[in-house]
This record gives sequence, C-alpha cells and structure tokens, in this order.
Amino acid sequence: MKQLLVFIRKEFAHVLRDRKTLLILFGMPVVQILIFGFALTNEVKNSKILIVDHARDEASQQLISQIDASRYFEIENAPLNYRQIESGFKEGKIKMAVIFPANFQSDLLHQHRAQLQVIADASDPNNATTLINYVSSIIQDYQSHITPPAAIPYRIIPETRMLYNPQLKGVHNFVPGVMALVLMLVCVMMTAVSIVREKETGTMEILLVSPFKPILVILSKAIPYLLLSLINVISILLLSIFLLDLPIAGSIPLLFAESTLFIITCLTLGIFISVKTSSQQTAMLISLMGMLLPTILFSGFMFPIENMPLPLQIISNAVPAKWYYIIVKSVMIKGLGISAIWKETLILTGITIILLIISLKSFKIRLT
Repeated sequence: MKQLLVFIRKEFAHVLRDRKTLLILFGMPVVQILIFGFALTNEVKNSKILIVDHARDEASQQLISQIDASRYFEIENAPLNYRQIESGFKEGKIKMAVIFPANFQSDLLHQHRAQLQVIADASDPNNATTLINYVSSIIQDYQSHITPPAAIPYRIIPETRMLYNPQLKGVHNFVPGVMALVLMLVCVMMTAVSIVREKETGTMEILLVSPFKPILVILSKAIPYLLLSLINVISILLLSIFLLDLPIAGSIPLLFAESTLFIITCLTLGIFISVKTSSQQTAMLISLMGMLLPTILFSGFMFPIENMPLPLQIISNAVPAKWYYIIVKSVMIKGLGISAIWKETLILTGITIILLIISLKSFKIRLT
C-alpha cells in the first residue's frame, strides 16, 4: 500500500509540473463548455428578418409588433424594391422576408381572409424551416386573438407543454454531451499516453523487475487522473449552473457516482489503448481521433441515433458515451433516480469490467 501511494504521488507530481498536461486537463473542459454553451447551439434566434409593409394599416402594424417582440428575429429596414430584397438574401444580410400586400386589413375584415408572403433562405433548410415555423406560430397566435369565439363553430386548440426545458434552450442538450466528450477525451488520452511514456523512457522495464505488481502500476497511473477528472466534473457543473443557467434537477451524489463510473470506464479504455500501442504519438492519435468521432456521432447529443440505419444503431451500443449521456440527461435534466438509469449503469459497469480484464491480460502477456 505504501508503494502504491508513492507511485500515485509521483504521478501527481508529474502531472502538476507539466503545463501542457494541465492545459489539456483543465483548459479543454472550460473551452468546450463555453463553445458548446454559447457558440454551438441548435436554437435559432436573433435572425435578420425584413418586413415590407405595403398596407401600413392597424392589422399589419400589430402583427409586425408581435414579430418584433419575439426574441427570434431582428427586423431590418424595408428596401425600396424587390431587387433589394433579393440582394439582401444573396449577400446573407437577411434570413427571411415578410411582405404585407396593400389592403391587408381590409381583406381580413371584409373577406375574412388575407394573404402575406413569407420568403426564407433555404440554403440552410433546417434553419429556414425553423424560421417559417416561428413566423407561422406568431401569425396563428395573432389570428386567434382577433377571431371572435363564435366565428368558427368547431375548433381544436392544442395545448402544448414542454417538459424539462420549457424555453427550448440548447444548453440542456449540449452540457450532458460536453461532459461525456470531455471526460472521454481527457481520461482516455491522458491514461494511454502516461503508460506508453513509461515504455518509451525505459522506466517500465525497471518496474517489471521490481516486486511491484502490474495491477498496482495500472492503479498508480489511473487514480490521479480519476481525481483530476472529478475536478473537471465539478468545474463543468459550476459553469453550467452559474454561467449557463442550467440547474441540476436530480441528485448530485448520484450524478457524481455515475460520473465516477464513466471516468473509470474511460480510464480502462485508455489502459487498453496503452497496452496495444508502443509510442505516445500512436496512443494520442488513437485516443483523439478514435474517441472523438464515435463520441460525437454515436452518443446522441449531436445526431439522433433513432434516425440512423440499424447497423449504426447497433454499433452505437458499444460507445460508453452514449450510456453516460443518457444517464446525465436523466439525472441532471429530468431529475430521475437510480430506478430510471439502472440499465445504463449496468451496461457501463459491464463495459468497464470487460475492458479491464482484457487490459490486465494483455498487460501481463507483454510483461512476460
């Protein structure tokens, strides 16, 4: 036990005196949470929209006021002709144009129907569809306010309710994903590189002839990164609460316990990579590229797994980040307990045990 503590202290000293390692360990989580929290979001807001009001009557002004009051749009000044509208789209200055024809209010009051033209930039189809839906919702809301209750004999009015995220903020989706991504990259890469470094420097041979058991060598490498990764979890949660306004709805001890399990899973994966490689460059390349793309593609926080072909859905089950992402969303966002995430917890535990057995067996074979 004393020897283990000595090696753990040595590994801590190596990490703390290496500024590049500290930058990766603690700088990467902060940068990624800021980028995903503020820059990369699936919310569409503050889009430039052009209003052309040929009617200039009370109805058009009321509808324009409702559009202007929405946080989704920023109204630009109206051009003099349609060529300027087209030029605005070509130059990327506007994302949408709403054109009110003359006699808009007159047609609405006397003919009980009025038309207006909505033009969107469909070079980004998802963004255009979202903006169209926003404008349509505002128009329908305005129409429901001006329509007398007895004007339509039969009406079906759906009452919608958004659970867990009423404001539809993208941060509710990105924070759990960033936690999975950061822990996966940091834990796997740091552990893999640290063990391979011992091979390249020749110190591993010294450990081989010592009475120090191989399992203790692995533990002495993994424990420091386990503790440092838990600090990363704390920093991400603090940034989420105080900077991104994302409260933790569930149990904090449960969230930390599940995060510890996922960190151990990532550490065992890093150990597995280290025993299969012989150079730091190879270990780093496999850890970065081999873990980055599967985590982004198959964890579910960037692309819905349900929309993928069946073979890819099956492959995603082998990605630990997928199960941790589900766990964090269930505990942090939905406020659920262990009864809702026991299956994902067992899967992560199984992956950890399998990786650890394979790694230890491969490590012993390499030592003989």
